[in-house]
Amino acid sequence: MSFKIGYRTLKTAVGAGLAVAIAQALNLEFYGSAAIITVLCISVTRRDSLQVSWARLVACFIGIAISGTLFELIGYHPWTLALIILLFIPIVVMLKMNAGIATSSVIILHLYTVTEISFALIVNEILLIIIGIGVALLMNLYMPSSDLALRHYHQEIENHFKTILFELSVYLRKGESEWDGKEIPETVDLLQKGKNLAIQNIHNHILRYEDQYYYYFKMREKQFEILERLMPFVSKIHHTVEQSETVANFLEELSRSVSPANRVPYFLERLRLMRKGFEDMPLPTTREEFEVRSALVYIMHELEEYLHIKDRLWNEADKKKL
Repeated sequence: MSFKIGYRTLKTAVGAGLAVAIAQALNLEFYGSAAIITVLCISVTRRDSLQVSWARLVACFIGIAISGTLFELIGYHPWTLALIILLFIPIVVMLKMNAGIATSSVIILHLYTVTEISFALIVNEILLIIIGIGVALLMNLYMPSSDLALRHYHQEIENHFKTILFELSVYLRKGESEWDGKEIPETVDLLQKGKNLAIQNIHNHILRYEDQYYYYFKMREKQFEILERLMPFVSKIHHTVEQSETVANFLEELSRSVSPANRVPYFLERLRLMRKGFEDMPLPTTREEFEVRSALVYIMHELEEYLHIKDRLWNEADKKKL
């Protein structure tokens, strides 16, 4: 196993040291707690960090208010501490501030350790919270760009789609194929990884909730479901007819045109003309020819839906940009 230091580990280490340095420079009590708060608040994305920081800030103020009141009324006893936690946790859970439970527990224990509530102590704890959260937010301003990885997933998925569509066209022409189908599971993996990274990229932008990569992976995921539905029908066609060559040519051209560009209207028109041409042809004369032509009609129907998915999501993405 190789030893590796990631950017998040580096940010956490630098942030913890910086938080302690600031707290010590201000002569705060329990200055080490500033590092703990910083470590807890550094998250994978900027949006998560902001949400977690807000939860910890609110929870800490609630914890100070409850513990300060009960310690002064009942006294600094272990059972008082238990009662405080018994009340505190349900309140923050109800307010959906669960992320602040650990940080607030540290602050509550500070008050218990000192056994005296004073204005100076409250200020000390508030400053620890502000320093810890502030340094964490500062560290999270840096997030490595995901563009290179997203472009990689984008290109690999395009290549896999081209291969799949081309191999389907080969099978329709010859009634057989030497293709091992490895692109199928690989595409599933690429789509999942690409979409997850696109979502993470969105969460690194506070005000952005959608982006073009997210729409792209979403589109390809839905299109891939159609390709998976097509495969059993293509694999059952062992006898070629005149229409098989026409659909195979269409699939081959479609494979060469896999790209982010929107050529849907052109291919939809091609499908319309193909369907019209099929209708004008003589009826099948054998059961086998009937079954093959029925399968081809179904394949064309699915390919039409394949194209409509891109058109719908393309238009949806354009509207989001307005």
